[in-house]
Amino acid sequence: MPDRIRSLASEYAQASRTAASPYDERVWLERFYGARDYAPAWTGTDAAQAYSLLSKAEEHGLAAQDYDPRALAVRMRAHGTVAADEAADQDAALTLALLRYLADLHAGRVRSDFAAARVVDPVKLLQQGLADRNLAASVEAAEPRLAVYQRLKAALAEYRKLAALPSAAVPAIPSPRAIEAGAAYAGAPELAARLALLGDLAPEAVAPGSTYSAELAQAVKRFQERHGLDPDGKLGRQTVAALNVPLSARVRQIELSMERLRWLPDLSGGPFIAVNLPSFRLWAFKAAGAAPVLATRVIVGKAVRTQTPLFIGTLRYIEFNPYWNVPPSILRGEILPAVLKDPNYLVKHDMEVAGSGAQTVDAATLAALRAGKMRVRQRPGPKNALGGIKFGLPNTMNIYLHSTPARALFARSRRDFSHGCIRVEDTVTLANFVLGDQAGWTPEVVATAMAPGPNRTVQLKASMPVVIFYATAIIDVDGRPLFPDDVYRLDGALERSLAARSARSL
Repeated sequence: MPDRIRSLASEYAQASRTAASPYDERVWLERFYGARDYAPAWTGTDAAQAYSLLSKAEEHGLAAQDYDPRALAVRMRAHGTVAADEAADQDAALTLALLRYLADLHAGRVRSDFAAARVVDPVKLLQQGLADRNLAASVEAAEPRLAVYQRLKAALAEYRKLAALPSAAVPAIPSPRAIEAGAAYAGAPELAARLALLGDLAPEAVAPGSTYSAELAQAVKRFQERHGLDPDGKLGRQTVAALNVPLSARVRQIELSMERLRWLPDLSGGPFIAVNLPSFRLWAFKAAGAAPVLATRVIVGKAVRTQTPLFIGTLRYIEFNPYWNVPPSILRGEILPAVLKDPNYLVKHDMEVAGSGAQTVDAATLAALRAGKMRVRQRPGPKNALGGIKFGLPNTMNIYLHSTPARALFARSRRDFSHGCIRVEDTVTLANFVLGDQAGWTPEVVATAMAPGPNRTVQLKASMPVVIFYATAIIDVDGRPLFPDDVYRLDGALERSLAARSARSL
């Protein structure tokens, strides 16, 4: 048997790497079995524990068929160059299944923008689990530590139960023209049944007749709040469409969101800021397992042309009363055409040519601006696009957090209006959070610095991670499942990547 295992490990090490995978698994079998002189690893008890754990892969939003040791063993025999030894093939297949399971659970199944964020050695995790006769501990160690991940895991189990109920197959809710409380509505019974199933209407609520009652309207408002819709309590086309989404689709949204959370770094070491783009929300945390100390609305990049990228930044400084250095794309596409139409454009918008301070543009300056040799900036003040504060996280994409004078847009339910940067509603609380451990920065000092005045940059003594991620299912601190719209249409792309990954061969 050791010779067969050695041969399998050698063949596997020479296979082509799957480009879309976030990890290189080719040397796993060599490392694992080489340390034990290629002796088989699995006794009856340990194997039974391993099979039991793999059978629960779907509890983590993973696909159980991706970790089927029996199927892997068949494929190993098909690819073998020496006489097949069924016991050796099964031993190696079970090892490979566990290694993939641990790696996928820790870092995700496909390559992402956060591919380098989480590093795991599944070989060491599996070796430790076998040595301790506790494979469940290895699985637990591989799981993300984010509290929201664990809440999604619980929600996944709950939504699977709901999707399996006979009541989940209630008839589609009729779509009326937008109606308000008190209006006649023949679909009231179906609507009440769906809202009760989803937890937005109390089960003991009075059975409706054919009226869109005030009680139903309040339940609809709760549903709208959870699904990124205007919480006006009116029953209209968009709300009915969201109500008619099959619960199996909600289950899949949770699974995809759990996959994306596995891409994120281990944030258990200290405070961090997180922004979920589809939710248009920012949270500030003291620690990964703690409740957020701040939850506030944000405005993100436009879905059509200027999507905010997914990345992990590092907050290094705060700039009070900042200058807005106009990005080259906005300068060429918007500012310079406006200047050509109106020579006083820079004056009207309190802008200047950086360095010279000029607010009029001659032909030579215009040519230099077009060539990228000069730039335009907006002075601090009430017209400044960044408002009173900028949170700097240096990156090549020129993305940062900032305030804004356009406060009315925060009242919208869908808030993709920016050129890519993230506008924050409650910048006062965020500034106090970031500077809370920095000597001398009391709330009074922060308030003074944010008032109109001179430009001032404060370097942070300790940098802070800023995670900009994407999840169309998330659980809030009150335990409510939220399903914001897939504003950037990224779920479909992830579906295709996962399908291609599941189809890969040895």
